[in-house]
Amino acid sequence: MCKTFCIRMVAVGSMLWAGSALAVENEPRILFDQGHNQRFIIEEKGDLQLSKLADIMRGKGIQVTSTKKPLNDDTLKDVTALVISGPFESLQPEEVDAVVRFTERGGRLSAMLHIGPPLTELLEKLDLDSSNAVLHERNNVIDTDNNFRITNLGSSSLFAGLTQFSVYGAWALDPGKTGITLAQTSTDAWADLDGNKVLSKGDIIGAFNVVVSGTLGSGSFVVFGDDAIFQNRYLDENNSKLAANLAVWLTGR
Repeated sequence: MCKTFCIRMVAVGSMLWAGSALAVENEPRILFDQGHNQRFIIEEKGDLQLSKLADIMRGKGIQVTSTKKPLNDDTLKDVTALVISGPFESLQPEEVDAVVRFTERGGRLSAMLHIGPPLTELLEKLDLDSSNAVLHERNNVIDTDNNFRITNLGSSSLFAGLTQFSVYGAWALDPGKTGITLAQTSTDAWADLDGNKVLSKGDIIGAFNVVVSGTLGSGSFVVFGDDAIFQNRYLDENNSKLAANLAVWLTGR
């Protein structure tokens, strides 16, 4: 009797474990690149880290992992989406090619700039470019004119339920010939081209793109001109909603 009962219990336990394993396998997986001297990562809980962003994504039933390994076809195998946030070191040419192949095969990619140069080659492959000066605003300023709210939002699922979000040191993005502008500063924003930290004759005034999206092969990408948007300190109600929308966008749900 006990033997039969125990066998049945083992069988039921095995079925439950198999079902649980299958559910995990079927969950979409977002991979964070942390192999390019990123200072702000998903495992740390400090003000400038990305642990809350990862938690928001996990709350959507998504597997969230990170890697310090070089980006290649093997690293990106079985990955739904790749996030490259705030690298301080450039991706190697072969890594850029691997990310492009990943996207062309149907993967989703999101990149966030802390500084522009480490992502220059990848942006070029996406037919994008970034400014060499951080943006300043004269409208919707939060505290200093580098920190401001973005209210000019395009039509995108990324902005579902939003009328604004905030940036904290954003770079302008050029969408090239095929990119789509999703969010812009006001027309009174300016870029400090001469580096004197005040608006002067040598600077450019206008509406600058801070979020750009596009397609590549069967996949899609979205680039943010700021990585602080999703750092723990700055995940207010609006930025948290944007983070949740990004999680959905990255998994194609």
